[in-house]
This record gives sequence, structure tokens and C-alpha cells, in this order.
Amino acid sequence: MTDFSAHLSRISAHLAAYRADGKRIFATTSCQTNSVVLLHILSTVAPDTPVYFLNTGYHFPETLTFKRDLAARLGLSILDLFSTLPRSQQRVGGRFLFTSDPDYCCHINKILPLEPVLKTHDVWINGIRAGQSPVRQAMGEERETKQGVLRYHPILSWSDEMVTAYIQDNDLPRHPLESSGYRSLGCRPCTRPPTPEDTRAGRWVGMKKTECGLHTELG
Repeated sequence: MTDFSAHLSRISAHLAAYRADGKRIFATTSCQTNSVVLLHILSTVAPDTPVYFLNTGYHFPETLTFKRDLAARLGLSILDLFSTLPRSQQRVGGRFLFTSDPDYCCHINKILPLEPVLKTHDVWINGIRAGQSPVRQAMGEERETKQGVLRYHPILSWSDEMVTAYIQDNDLPRHPLESSGYRSLGCRPCTRPPTPEDTRAGRWVGMKKTECGLHTELG
């Protein structure tokens, strides 16, 4: 077993310092296998942290079931955030936005629903890792958004091997679709099984898009 005690102590100290300063803290999760590490850490060191899931209405059913099971297993409150624009109105010329304008689809389903939360909190805990994309690699452990909220990335430097070891050491579940080849999961219409060389290559296949906007517009 790998000793992660030093990592947990450091994260716990960070969160304690934020709270001592009166900071209002929240976290977000995409509820895929990579998300399990941060959720388990929060359940250990700060179980009262509100966790938000941006429910676009396009997620795989397996992801929604996994979210429900994780919340129950870890004793966390995982709250859904929805767009105020019904899916029936998310069309242009009869085509759904995810086919005609995926950036705007992400904007109305992920960015806009999170903005009220950003206005009422000071620290956003996020489980991104540097090895996932060039955008994420360029971020530091702490980074302020244009809204003035401090993003905290406690596992930014963790490797794939560390994530795997942590999951194994703590007997944590993996997303059920991972066994079918999915290693990076987003909305169902925009996700395919990736290539072994690039775990995010299955997202927005055939497009130049690589991020939903949470780490660019709100980066």
C-alpha cells in the first residue's frame, strides 16, 4: 500500500486554513473514476463540504447511478446544478446545440449554472490534474478566477499511477463504463472511448474542442 498520509495532511491543513479565514468552500465533481479520489479525501477531511454536479441532462445513465452510489457510500452531499434553459429549447435551426455549437451548449449547461454558486463562495475545490491536458498543466495548485473565487486543486500533481494506487488502497469503486474503454467521461453525445495514448481523445471527437469551459472560461 502507498502511504498517502502526507498528502492528506497537507490538504487538510489547506482546508483548515481557508475555514479559519472564514472562507466559504465548495467542490465540484464530474463523477467519473478520476473524481473518486477527491471525493474520498473530502469525505475524510471535510465531509461537510457541499459538492456540486453539473447535470447537463445528457449524461450517461451509468454516471448518474455512480453519482448516487458514491454520495451514499462516502456520506457526501452531491447536489445537482441544472441549466435554466430546457433541453427542448437548446436548438438552432432544429439541431441540438451539442451538434451545431458545442461551446455554447457547454456554456449554458455548465458555466451559467455554476455562476450563482461562485457568487456565494470563496474557494472552489476542483480535482483536475496536470497530466490531463495542456490547459490543466498550466494551472497552479491555487488560482483565482475572474469572479474573484480561489480555485484550489489539491491533486493537481498526482499521476495516473497515484490515482490508481489510492483507489486500490482505499477499495474505492470505478465508473462502470471504464471497463468498456471509457476513461474520460462527459456528456453522452460528445463522448467516445478514447485511444490508449490520450485518455481525453474520446471527448468531442472530430472537433478542436478539448475543454468544456470550466477550466478556461472559469480558469
